[in-house]
Amino acid sequence: MKVEALDKFWTDKSRYDIAEKRFYEGPQKVTDRSHYSPLVSEIAKAREHIQNSLEKIDGVTLDSNSPLASRLSQIEGENKELKSEVATLNKLFNALLKRVETLEGQLKLTNGEAKKSEAPTNSQKEQKEDDDDVDLFGSDSEEEGEEAARIREERLAAYAAKKSKKAVIIAKSNIILDVKPWDDETDLKVMETEIRKITLDGLLWGASKFVPVAFGIQKLSISCVVEDDKVSIDWLTEEIEKLEDFVQSVDIAAFNKI
Repeated sequence: MKVEALDKFWTDKSRYDIAEKRFYEGPQKVTDRSHYSPLVSEIAKAREHIQNSLEKIDGVTLDSNSPLASRLSQIEGENKELKSEVATLNKLFNALLKRVETLEGQLKLTNGEAKKSEAPTNSQKEQKEDDDDVDLFGSDSEEEGEEAARIREERLAAYAAKKSKKAVIIAKSNIILDVKPWDDETDLKVMETEIRKITLDGLLWGASKFVPVAFGIQKLSISCVVEDDKVSIDWLTEEIEKLEDFVQSVDIAAFNKI
């Protein structure tokens, strides 16, 4: 053991394990203090020093004038302020939530009243049905007087006469026809004269003009107004195309309802 105490560094782990075991067994089992190892004594002193240091730290008190104490005091004050602000925000949020719920309830109530006002009530429906059943030209009782019957007949006759005098709307169309000749030697004036000889009830010829096409050839553009119920467009074009000595083809350039 004395030899081991003189060594500062042990390379053999088994020697270290034996020394550690003897240290943890405690000084109670050793009767002779003269046989203590200096290393064991140093370890014991270190443990005692560490224990005393920990006890001092546990019992330490902060000075009120120290920076750490002032910092802790500041943090505690800020914490209180934050708690107060959070409580205020919670109150405002709860008040706002109640306000929203109240507004939603009022809105639902308003919508319900609007729907009720739009929907006709039973009394209104019955009144409407009663109005529909009213005969404006009927008598108030089954036993109708002669004077009431005469007035009713006069009104009916006046209504029928007024309706018969109402003007009847006649559907008409304004048409522009492009009539093409065979060549440039065709006499367009004679061709126009022959076309205007086509007559029918409901057909009215209008203005005309000669329009250049190409290579010195011109075509006849002529307008007319027809009554739709009396004159057929197909019939009119066929009648014009029958003038084979003058007409090569007929095209409808414009067609407008009047």
